[in-house]
Amino acid sequence: MPKISVVSPVYGCCASLNDLYDRLKESLSTISEDFEIIFVNDASPDDSWNTIKALVAKDDRVKGINLSRNFGQHKAIAAGLAHAKGDWVVVMDCDLQDQPEEIIKLYNKAQEGYDAVFGQRIGRQHSRRKRWASRAFIAVYDYLSDSKTDPTIGNFSIISRKVVEGLKELKEQHHPYTFFVIWLGFKRTYVEIEHAKREVGESSYNFKRLIQLAMDNIVSQSNKLLQMSIKFGFGLASFSALYALYIVIKYFMTDEIVPGWTSVMVSIYFIGGLLFANLGLIGLYIGKIFDETKNRPLYVIDEII
Repeated sequence: MPKISVVSPVYGCCASLNDLYDRLKESLSTISEDFEIIFVNDASPDDSWNTIKALVAKDDRVKGINLSRNFGQHKAIAAGLAHAKGDWVVVMDCDLQDQPEEIIKLYNKAQEGYDAVFGQRIGRQHSRRKRWASRAFIAVYDYLSDSKTDPTIGNFSIISRKVVEGLKELKEQHHPYTFFVIWLGFKRTYVEIEHAKREVGESSYNFKRLIQLAMDNIVSQSNKLLQMSIKFGFGLASFSALYALYIVIKYFMTDEIVPGWTSVMVSIYFIGGLLFANLGLIGLYIGKIFDETKNRPLYVIDEII
C-alpha cells in the first residue's frame, strides 16, 4: 500500500479545516490507510493554528507546521513538501474549491505511468475579475517566457517522490510550485476535475498581490524584458539617425526653417523617460540577484506538531 501525503497551505480558512480533514480522511482511505495530512499555517490571521492543533490531537496522521510569519502560499507549499514522507504527495488549497474527492482521479491517472498529474478545473468558480486577471497574467507571462500555460491549471496536483526530491533541490527565493514542476520535466499529464465555489472566507490574492506575483514570476523566470529593451533601444537609435538625416537634407535642399524647440524638448523628455524605465527594469533584475545572494531560507518554522 503506498503512503500518500497531502500538503495544504492554510491562510484565512479556519472555518473549512474540519470539513477538509473529514473529506480528506474519507477520500484517502479508499486509496490507502497509510496517509498523512500536512497543514502549513502561513501566519493565518484567524484561529487556524488552534484548529490544526485540535486536529493533530484527534488524529496522529495529521501534522501541523506553523511558520514564524507570512511567507506566501508557494513557500508554505515548499515547507510542507520538505516534511512530506509519502510515495505520492498531493498539493491542494484549504478553501475546498479543490475538492478532496477528486484526489482519487489524480491518483488513478498517476498509476498509468505519470510522475505529475494536475487537476484541470472545469467551470472555474472564481470571480469574473480574478478569472480575467489570471488570463491576462498568463497571456503576458507566456509571451515573455516563450511558453504555453493552461489557465485551468492551479496548484491542485499529485506528484511522485522523485518530483518532490527534485523540487527540494530548487532553492530560489521566488518559488512558484506549478512552474517548477513543469520546469523539472518529468512525465506529467492533466485530468479534468470539478471546481467548487468558495463557501468560506475570501481569496488573499487581491489585484495588487496579483500584479506583484506577475512581476515576480516574469522577472525571476525570463530575461525577455531585457532583450526587448535592447531591441527597442536599437530601434529608437535607428529612427533618430534617420530623422537627423532627414533634417539635414531638408535644411540644405529647401528654404524651409527646421523647427527646433518642440522637437528637442519632446525628444529629451521621451528619451529621459525611456532611460528611467530601463534603469527601473534593470533594477528589478539586480534586486532579484541581491535577494538570491543573501541566501536566506525560504521559510522559518516556529513549531511542528
